[in-house]
Amino acid sequence: MEKILIKSSESIANHCSLRTGGIAKELFVPEDLDDLSSFLKHNTSPILILGLGSNILVRDSGFNGVVVKLNNLKHININNSIVKIGAGATLAKLSRLCEANKLYGAEFLSAIPGSVGGALAMNAGAFGSEFWDFVVNVTTVDKLGNIFQRNKSEFEIAYRSVSSNNNDEFFIEAELEFKQKKPTHNIKQLLEKRNKLQPIGLPSCGSVFKNPKNNFAAKLIEDSNLKGFCIGGACISNKHANFIINKDNASATDVENLIKHIQQTVKSNFCIDLETEVKII
Repeated sequence: MEKILIKSSESIANHCSLRTGGIAKELFVPEDLDDLSSFLKHNTSPILILGLGSNILVRDSGFNGVVVKLNNLKHININNSIVKIGAGATLAKLSRLCEANKLYGAEFLSAIPGSVGGALAMNAGAFGSEFWDFVVNVTTVDKLGNIFQRNKSEFEIAYRSVSSNNNDEFFIEAELEFKQKKPTHNIKQLLEKRNKLQPIGLPSCGSVFKNPKNNFAAKLIEDSNLKGFCIGGACISNKHANFIINKDNASATDVENLIKHIQQTVKSNFCIDLETEVKII
């Protein structure tokens, strides 16, 4: 077993898909759940949990605490229709394994560039499906290193939102159930559609804004003639208006200022408040 890995003064840009952000005081990559629990029992600094960092923007001032990356918590166990999976596993891998084991419903996850932990935290979704549709229960850990088993009924689940009375706990594992008898989507076709419509291969954080009720954020941004608009090195994608890409060494401030400009412009044009899907730290 590897020793606990702790780095000092680590650039968050190296650990998030937007490739920008300030310096973290410390970075900790636990080898397993025991490492994580032991570390938390002795830690007194603020905590920021990261998976693939695909839905996060950390300001240029950085994070004066410990960034905990859950990459190594990626175990997967399949028993009939039940999948137990660690928070560090990627959604793409979960989707592929389900397909290989003739478990259906997870096809949409192939198009989401994130981890199970992130999907649990924000109820990630695409193509009409959401992650928590398949959750039975979860394992969490609190800031003191205590581990809990939580039933789905203990959480309030909504569009891109998950809340509970235990908001000081972090997701570390999920138990999922797949009951469907046939695929909802064709994974190859989903990926082709995603690659055609989204700026794949460029630094971005995925969808920046939640879709307002009965509307689409991308359409509102495009109808505001903002496609291709840039602030500093941050630009609105010409391919998909709800994506901001780091085109030229954008700072986190560039990205945040562009987000605010989009919100102000859409509000002015359509009297609609766009709510961010990306988490700003």
